[in-house]
Amino acid sequence: MVLRGATAASGEVATPVQFTSLAELSSGWHVAFDAAPYEAAPSALRSWHESTNPEIRYFSGTATYSNHFEVPATALEHGRLLLDLGEVHEVASVALNGRPAGIAWKPPYRLDVGKLLVPGGNVVEVTVANLWVNRLIGDAQPGSTARAFTTGPTYRADAPLKRSGLIGPVRLVAATRAEH
Repeated sequence: MVLRGATAASGEVATPVQFTSLAELSSGWHVAFDAAPYEAAPSALRSWHESTNPEIRYFSGTATYSNHFEVPATALEHGRLLLDLGEVHEVASVALNGRPAGIAWKPPYRLDVGKLLVPGGNVVEVTVANLWVNRLIGDAQPGSTARAFTTGPTYRADAPLKRSGLIGPVRLVAATRAEH
């Protein structure tokens, strides 16, 4: 499309958004791996591929992280409140206080949770699904029993593992428009 002559456009620039951290959920996480007989209470969020437990290191599927955190009533006055998940591999479904908050599938992994927060105690659940790669690499390890079926060879035992899970940092942030 070619415009000739003057237009009605004002040339205004969108005001950038500023994010203010209100709370960091850095500890207190509990992780339950679906279809697996193990759970974890990590001291810090980290990629599953860094675990010394081979059941977690080579895990493929979904795991649900849960945490309890406090929100002062004054935080609810900040306007738009977002849950910033930080780094996630690969996709996360989030529930807050038992109600769905949405799905985060690409950076930045942020969801608007202002209407779901309550003053005082809140419970967040983040269900993360990762890729199949680490399971296939785990199946290629010497002496392992294959858990996944493929029609042909895929990854070698020495292939690099992929980052997986909720890595964070997870923060509750207030989003406000910057003033000029």
